[in-house]
Amino acid sequence: MTETQVFEDLEQILQQGLAALEEVKDEAGLQAWRTAHLGRSAPVMQMFSRLPQLPKELRPQVGQRANQVKQALEAALAERGEQVRAASLQQKLASERVDVTLPGRQPLRGRLHPETQVLRRIFAVFEEMGFQVFRSRDVETDEYNFELLNIPAYHPARDMWDTFYTTRPGVLLRTHTSPGQIHVMRASAPEPIRAILPGMCYRYEQVSARHETQFYQVEVLAVGKNITFGDLKGTVNGFARRMFGQNVRTRLRPSYFPFTEPSAEMDVECFVCGGKGCPVCKGSGWLEIMGCGMMHPTVLRNGGYDPEVYSGFAAGMGPERISMLQSRIEDIRYFWANDLRFLEQF
Repeated sequence: MTETQVFEDLEQILQQGLAALEEVKDEAGLQAWRTAHLGRSAPVMQMFSRLPQLPKELRPQVGQRANQVKQALEAALAERGEQVRAASLQQKLASERVDVTLPGRQPLRGRLHPETQVLRRIFAVFEEMGFQVFRSRDVETDEYNFELLNIPAYHPARDMWDTFYTTRPGVLLRTHTSPGQIHVMRASAPEPIRAILPGMCYRYEQVSARHETQFYQVEVLAVGKNITFGDLKGTVNGFARRMFGQNVRTRLRPSYFPFTEPSAEMDVECFVCGGKGCPVCKGSGWLEIMGCGMMHPTVLRNGGYDPEVYSGFAAGMGPERISMLQSRIEDIRYFWANDLRFLEQF
Protein backbone atom coordinates (compact mmCIF):
# COMPACT_ATOMS: atom_id res chain seq x y z
CA MET A 1 0.00 0.00 0.00
CA THR A 2 1.44 3.33 -1.09
CA GLU A 3 1.50 6.55 0.93
CA THR A 4 -1.02 8.10 -1.44
CA GLN A 5 -3.50 5.25 -1.02
CA VAL A 6 -3.31 5.41 2.78
CA PHE A 7 -4.04 9.12 2.92
CA GLU A 8 -6.83 8.75 0.36
CA ASP A 9 -8.40 6.03 2.52
CA LEU A 10 -8.24 8.27 5.59
CA GLU A 11 -9.82 11.16 3.72
CA GLN A 12 -12.57 8.88 2.46
CA ILE A 13 -13.21 7.63 6.03
CA LEU A 14 -13.55 11.24 7.22
CA GLN A 15 -15.90 12.31 4.44
CA GLN A 16 -18.11 9.22 4.76
CA GLY A 17 -18.35 9.72 8.51
CA LEU A 18 -19.29 13.40 8.19
CA ALA A 19 -21.86 12.63 5.49
CA ALA A 20 -23.48 9.92 7.62
CA LEU A 21 -23.53 12.26 10.63
CA GLU A 22 -25.57 14.83 8.72
CA GLU A 23 -28.36 12.26 8.37
CA VAL A 24 -28.63 11.65 12.12
CA LYS A 25 -31.82 13.10 13.64
CA ASP A 26 -32.06 11.74 17.20
CA GLU A 27 -30.15 10.39 20.21
CA ALA A 28 -30.48 6.78 19.05
CA GLY A 29 -28.94 7.71 15.70
CA LEU A 30 -26.05 9.46 17.42
CA GLN A 31 -25.29 6.36 19.45
CA ALA A 32 -25.43 4.15 16.36
CA TRP A 33 -23.12 6.54 14.46
CA ARG A 34 -20.63 6.57 17.36
CA THR A 35 -20.46 2.77 17.29
CA ALA A 36 -20.06 2.63 13.50
CA HIS A 37 -17.45 5.41 13.10
CA LEU A 38 -15.63 5.61 16.43
CA GLY A 39 -16.09 2.12 17.89
CA ARG A 40 -13.39 -0.55 18.01
CA SER A 41 -14.38 -1.92 14.60
CA ALA A 42 -14.68 1.50 12.95
CA PRO A 43 -12.53 2.11 9.82
CA VAL A 44 -10.44 4.82 11.47
CA MET A 45 -9.70 2.53 14.42
CA GLN A 46 -8.74 -0.29 12.03
CA MET A 47 -6.23 2.08 10.44
CA PHE A 48 -4.28 2.13 13.70
CA SER A 49 -4.17 -1.68 13.63
CA ARG A 50 -2.64 -1.54 10.13
CA LEU A 51 0.27 0.71 11.15
CA PRO A 52 2.71 -2.18 11.83
CA GLN A 53 2.19 -3.37 8.24
CA LEU A 54 3.36 -0.04 6.76
CA PRO A 55 6.92 0.94 6.03
CA LYS A 56 8.67 2.49 9.03
CA GLU A 57 9.09 5.85 7.33
CA LEU A 58 5.29 6.13 6.75
CA ARG A 59 4.09 5.17 10.21
CA PRO A 60 4.51 8.58 11.91
CA GLN A 61 2.72 10.49 9.16
CA VAL A 62 -0.09 7.95 8.87
CA GLY A 63 -0.53 7.72 12.68
CA GLN A 64 -0.67 11.52 12.92
CA ARG A 65 -3.23 11.79 10.11
CA ALA A 66 -5.36 8.96 11.58
CA ASN A 67 -5.44 10.82 14.92
CA GLN A 68 -6.51 14.00 13.13
CA VAL A 69 -9.35 12.15 11.40
CA LYS A 70 -10.46 10.58 14.69
CA GLN A 71 -10.43 13.95 16.47
CA ALA A 72 -12.32 15.56 13.58
CA LEU A 73 -15.02 12.90 13.79
CA GLU A 74 -15.28 13.31 17.59
CA ALA A 75 -15.59 17.09 17.25
CA ALA A 76 -18.25 16.71 14.55
CA LEU A 77 -20.15 14.26 16.77
CA ALA A 78 -20.13 16.71 19.70
CA GLU A 79 -21.37 19.56 17.50
CA ARG A 80 -24.05 17.43 15.87
CA GLY A 81 -25.12 16.15 19.28
CA GLU A 82 -25.78 19.71 20.47
CA GLN A 83 -27.81 20.40 17.33
CA VAL A 84 -29.88 17.23 17.73
CA ARG A 85 -30.59 17.92 21.42
CA ALA A 86 -31.52 21.53 20.72
CA ALA A 87 -33.90 20.46 17.95
CA SER A 88 -35.44 17.81 20.20
CA LEU A 89 -35.99 20.39 22.94
CA GLN A 90 -37.67 22.80 20.55
CA GLN A 91 -39.94 20.04 19.31
CA LYS A 92 -40.94 19.15 22.86
CA LEU A 93 -41.60 22.80 23.73
CA ALA A 94 -43.82 23.13 20.69
CA SER A 95 -45.75 19.88 21.18
CA GLU A 96 -45.84 19.37 24.96
CA ARG A 97 -47.49 22.55 26.12
CA VAL A 98 -48.89 22.86 29.64
CA ASP A 99 -52.58 23.60 29.98
CA VAL A 100 -52.62 25.97 32.95
CA THR A 101 -56.40 25.64 33.21
CA LEU A 102 -56.17 21.98 34.28
CA PRO A 103 -56.46 21.25 38.03
CA GLY A 104 -53.13 20.77 39.80
CA ARG A 105 -51.94 17.50 41.26
CA GLN A 106 -52.45 17.11 44.97
CA PRO A 107 -49.00 16.84 46.58
CA LEU A 108 -48.36 13.94 48.93
CA ARG A 109 -48.37 15.05 52.55
CA GLY A 110 -46.69 13.42 55.48
CA ARG A 111 -48.69 12.33 58.50
CA LEU A 112 -48.16 11.25 62.06
CA HIS A 113 -47.28 7.62 62.70
CA PRO A 114 -50.24 5.73 64.25
CA GLU A 115 -48.13 5.11 67.36
CA THR A 116 -47.45 8.84 67.70
CA GLN A 117 -51.15 9.58 67.38
CA VAL A 118 -52.05 7.17 70.19
CA LEU A 119 -49.22 8.43 72.41
CA ARG A 120 -50.36 12.02 72.00
CA ARG A 121 -53.90 11.03 72.87
CA ILE A 122 -52.67 9.21 76.01
CA PHE A 123 -50.62 12.26 77.01
CA ALA A 124 -53.62 14.54 76.57
CA VAL A 125 -55.86 12.30 78.67
CA PHE A 126 -53.44 12.13 81.60
CA GLU A 127 -52.61 15.83 81.37
CA GLU A 128 -56.33 16.51 81.80
CA MET A 129 -56.10 14.54 85.05
CA GLY A 130 -53.11 16.55 86.31
CA PHE A 131 -50.24 14.22 85.37
CA GLN A 132 -46.90 15.48 84.04
CA VAL A 133 -44.88 13.77 81.29
CA PHE A 134 -41.35 12.69 82.22
CA ARG A 135 -38.68 10.98 80.15
CA SER A 136 -36.22 8.37 81.39
CA ARG A 137 -33.25 6.69 79.75
CA ASP A 138 -33.36 3.59 77.54
CA VAL A 139 -30.03 2.20 78.77
CA GLU A 140 -30.34 1.22 82.43
CA THR A 141 -28.40 -0.50 85.16
CA ASP A 142 -29.41 -3.82 86.66
CA GLU A 143 -29.91 -1.95 89.93
CA TYR A 144 -32.61 0.37 88.57
CA ASN A 145 -34.20 -2.13 86.18
CA PHE A 146 -34.49 -4.92 88.77
CA GLU A 147 -32.94 -4.50 92.23
CA LEU A 148 -34.65 -1.26 93.28
CA LEU A 149 -37.97 -2.59 91.94
CA ASN A 150 -37.97 -5.46 94.42
CA ILE A 151 -36.52 -7.97 91.94
CA PRO A 152 -33.17 -9.13 93.37
CA ALA A 153 -30.84 -11.36 91.41
CA TYR A 154 -32.19 -14.57 92.93
CA HIS A 155 -35.87 -13.63 92.38
CA PRO A 156 -37.73 -15.98 89.99
CA ALA A 157 -39.72 -13.00 88.65
CA ARG A 158 -36.71 -12.09 86.53
CA ASP A 159 -37.81 -14.86 84.18
CA MET A 160 -40.75 -12.61 83.24
CA TRP A 161 -38.35 -10.42 81.22
CA ASP A 162 -35.99 -11.62 78.47
CA THR A 163 -33.26 -9.05 78.85
CA PHE A 164 -30.74 -7.52 76.42
CA TYR A 165 -27.48 -7.20 78.37
CA THR A 166 -24.56 -5.10 77.11
CA THR A 167 -20.87 -5.99 77.20
CA ARG A 168 -20.48 -3.82 80.31
CA PRO A 169 -21.47 -5.78 83.43
CA GLY A 170 -24.64 -4.54 85.06
CA VAL A 171 -25.72 -2.41 82.08
CA LEU A 172 -28.72 -3.38 79.94
CA LEU A 173 -31.51 -2.12 77.71
CA ARG A 174 -34.50 -1.51 79.94
CA THR A 175 -37.12 -4.22 79.78
CA HIS A 176 -39.93 -1.93 81.02
CA THR A 177 -40.49 1.72 81.87
CA SER A 178 -40.77 0.97 85.61
CA PRO A 179 -37.13 2.00 86.35
CA GLY A 180 -38.32 5.53 85.64
CA GLN A 181 -40.36 5.34 88.84
CA ILE A 182 -37.17 5.34 90.92
CA HIS A 183 -35.63 8.22 88.96
CA VAL A 184 -38.74 10.39 89.33
CA MET A 185 -39.23 9.59 93.02
CA ARG A 186 -35.61 10.29 93.92
CA ALA A 187 -35.79 13.59 92.05
CA SER A 188 -39.10 14.59 93.71
CA ALA A 189 -39.07 13.18 97.28
CA PRO A 190 -40.71 14.10 99.60
CA GLU A 191 -43.11 16.02 97.31
CA PRO A 192 -46.22 14.26 95.92
CA ILE A 193 -46.01 12.96 92.36
CA ARG A 194 -48.41 12.52 89.48
CA ALA A 195 -46.46 11.52 86.39
CA ILE A 196 -46.46 9.41 83.26
CA LEU A 197 -43.25 8.08 81.70
CA PRO A 198 -43.48 7.03 78.04
CA GLY A 199 -40.60 5.26 76.34
CA MET A 200 -39.27 2.38 74.31
CA CYS A 201 -38.64 -1.00 75.94
CA TYR A 202 -36.53 -3.91 74.73
CA ARG A 203 -36.94 -7.64 75.24
CA TYR A 204 -35.18 -10.59 73.66
CA GLU A 205 -38.35 -12.36 72.56
CA GLN A 206 -39.43 -14.42 69.59
CA VAL A 207 -40.99 -11.99 67.10
CA SER A 208 -44.59 -12.83 66.27
CA ALA A 209 -47.89 -11.14 65.47
CA ARG A 210 -48.22 -10.20 69.17
CA HIS A 211 -44.60 -9.77 70.29
CA GLU A 212 -41.75 -7.52 69.16
CA THR A 213 -38.21 -7.05 70.44
CA GLN A 214 -38.89 -3.35 70.96
CA PHE A 215 -42.13 -1.61 71.84
CA TYR A 216 -43.52 1.43 73.61
CA GLN A 217 -44.82 1.53 77.14
CA VAL A 218 -46.39 4.31 79.18
CA GLU A 219 -45.77 4.17 82.93
CA VAL A 220 -48.26 5.86 85.25
CA LEU A 221 -47.09 6.91 88.75
CA ALA A 222 -48.77 8.64 91.67
CA VAL A 223 -47.23 9.06 95.16
CA GLY A 224 -48.56 11.02 98.10
CA LYS A 225 -50.28 10.71 101.46
CA ASN A 226 -53.47 8.68 101.82
CA ILE A 227 -53.49 7.34 98.26
CA THR A 228 -55.64 4.21 98.11
CA PHE A 229 -56.60 1.45 95.69
CA GLY A 230 -59.80 3.42 95.10
CA ASP A 231 -57.68 6.28 93.69
CA LEU A 232 -55.99 3.80 91.37
CA LYS A 233 -59.32 2.42 90.19
CA GLY A 234 -60.77 5.88 89.65
CA THR A 235 -57.71 6.99 87.66
CA VAL A 236 -57.59 4.01 85.30
CA ASN A 237 -61.38 4.04 84.84
CA GLY A 238 -61.22 7.76 84.08
CA PHE A 239 -58.50 7.11 81.52
CA ALA A 240 -60.57 4.35 79.87
CA ARG A 241 -63.67 6.55 79.59
CA ARG A 242 -61.70 9.43 78.06
CA MET A 243 -59.81 7.14 75.73
CA PHE A 244 -62.54 4.76 74.57
CA GLY A 245 -65.82 6.55 75.32
CA GLN A 246 -67.98 7.30 78.35
CA ASN A 247 -69.97 4.08 78.06
CA VAL A 248 -67.00 1.71 78.01
CA ARG A 249 -67.14 -1.15 80.54
CA THR A 250 -64.00 -2.04 82.51
CA ARG A 251 -62.91 -4.60 85.07
CA LEU A 252 -59.90 -5.26 87.31
CA ARG A 253 -58.52 -8.77 87.77
CA PRO A 254 -56.03 -9.87 90.46
CA SER A 255 -52.52 -10.36 89.13
CA TYR A 256 -48.89 -10.31 90.27
CA PHE A 257 -46.02 -7.86 89.75
CA PRO A 258 -42.98 -7.75 92.06
CA PHE A 259 -43.08 -3.97 92.44
CA THR A 260 -46.79 -3.61 93.33
CA GLU A 261 -48.92 -5.14 96.09
CA PRO A 262 -51.78 -5.76 95.56
CA SER A 263 -51.55 -6.03 91.76
CA ALA A 264 -54.19 -6.15 89.05
CA GLU A 265 -54.75 -6.17 85.32
CA MET A 266 -57.35 -3.98 83.68
CA ASP A 267 -59.66 -5.11 80.87
CA VAL A 268 -62.08 -3.16 78.70
CA GLU A 269 -65.08 -4.55 76.92
CA CYS A 270 -64.20 -5.85 73.46
CA PHE A 271 -64.71 -3.15 70.82
CA VAL A 272 -65.39 -5.69 68.09
CA CYS A 273 -68.16 -7.81 69.57
CA GLY A 274 -69.43 -5.56 72.36
CA GLY A 275 -68.69 -8.16 75.02
CA LYS A 276 -70.44 -11.08 73.29
CA GLY A 277 -67.25 -12.97 72.48
CA CYS A 278 -65.28 -13.15 69.23
CA PRO A 279 -61.86 -14.29 67.90
CA VAL A 280 -60.30 -10.92 68.75
CA CYS A 281 -61.10 -11.25 72.46
CA LYS A 282 -60.73 -15.06 72.34
CA GLY A 283 -64.40 -15.47 73.23
CA SER A 284 -64.09 -13.74 76.62
CA GLY A 285 -65.68 -10.42 75.65
CA TRP A 286 -62.78 -8.54 77.34
CA LEU A 287 -59.45 -7.08 76.19
CA GLU A 288 -56.51 -6.39 78.51
CA ILE A 289 -54.98 -2.90 78.24
CA MET A 290 -52.71 -2.50 81.28
CA GLY A 291 -51.23 -3.89 84.46
CA CYS A 292 -51.41 -1.88 87.68
CA GLY A 293 -51.28 -1.99 91.47
CA MET A 294 -50.35 -0.24 94.71
CA MET A 295 -46.64 0.45 95.00
CA HIS A 296 -44.72 -2.05 97.08
CA PRO A 297 -43.32 -0.55 100.32
CA THR A 298 -39.80 -1.62 99.30
CA VAL A 299 -40.06 0.33 96.04
CA LEU A 300 -41.36 3.40 97.86
CA ARG A 301 -38.46 3.21 100.31
CA ASN A 302 -35.93 2.80 97.48
CA GLY A 303 -37.42 5.90 95.85
CA GLY A 304 -36.91 7.99 98.97
CA TYR A 305 -40.41 7.86 100.50
CA ASP A 306 -41.33 6.48 103.92
CA PRO A 307 -43.97 3.78 103.28
CA GLU A 308 -45.38 4.45 106.77
CA VAL A 309 -46.32 7.96 105.65
CA TYR A 310 -46.67 7.78 101.89
CA SER A 311 -48.44 5.42 99.50
CA GLY A 312 -48.84 5.31 95.76
CA PHE A 313 -49.92 3.39 92.72
CA ALA A 314 -48.38 2.52 89.37
CA ALA A 315 -49.68 1.25 86.05
CA GLY A 316 -48.15 0.30 82.74
CA MET A 317 -49.82 0.16 79.34
CA GLY A 318 -48.76 -0.63 75.78
CA PRO A 319 -49.77 1.98 73.17
CA GLU A 320 -49.31 -0.58 70.38
CA ARG A 321 -51.84 -2.83 72.08
CA ILE A 322 -54.31 0.04 72.35
CA SER A 323 -53.78 0.91 68.66
CA MET A 324 -54.31 -2.72 67.69
CA LEU A 325 -57.54 -2.90 69.66
CA GLN A 326 -58.95 0.40 68.41
CA SER A 327 -58.05 -0.11 64.74
CA ARG A 328 -58.34 -3.93 64.66
CA ILE A 329 -54.69 -4.35 63.62
CA GLU A 330 -53.78 -8.02 63.62
CA ASP A 331 -49.96 -7.89 63.57
CA ILE A 332 -47.76 -5.75 65.82
CA ARG A 333 -44.92 -5.95 63.28
CA TYR A 334 -46.80 -3.54 61.01
CA PHE A 335 -45.87 -0.64 63.31
CA TRP A 336 -42.13 -0.80 62.56
CA ALA A 337 -42.09 -2.25 59.02
CA ASN A 338 -42.40 1.26 57.45
CA ASP A 339 -44.86 -0.08 54.87
CA LEU A 340 -46.64 2.95 53.37
CA ARG A 341 -49.67 0.83 52.50
CA PHE A 342 -50.19 0.41 56.25
CA LEU A 343 -49.11 3.86 57.43
CA GLU A 344 -51.26 5.79 54.93
CA GLN A 345 -54.42 4.37 56.51
CA PHE A 346 -53.94 6.56 59.59
